[in-house]
Amino acid sequence: MEYDNTNRGSIWKNLKRETDKHPHLTGTINVEGAEYWVSAWAKDKDANPKAPELTFSIKLKDVQSTPAEPFKAKVEDDDMPW
Repeated sequence: MEYDNTNRGSIWKNLKRETDKHPHLTGTINVEGAEYWVSAWAKDKDANPKAPELTFSIKLKDVQSTPAEPFKAKVEDDDMPW
């Protein structure tokens, strides 16, 4: 039986964090069947006590472009075999 991850997500510690601009945590989330990347930044220890514990950024994994028009070959009357 396959596990249904719809409307669920997970984040882990970002082991590649090199600067303060890089997120503390990264992961994925599924919202209504669409997959998103999640980045999260933890509150600094010197931050305002009223600041949120985590802030998030969410980006669609596969940005779908609008469907292309079906290919329509240009056919000249002279090209028809009949």
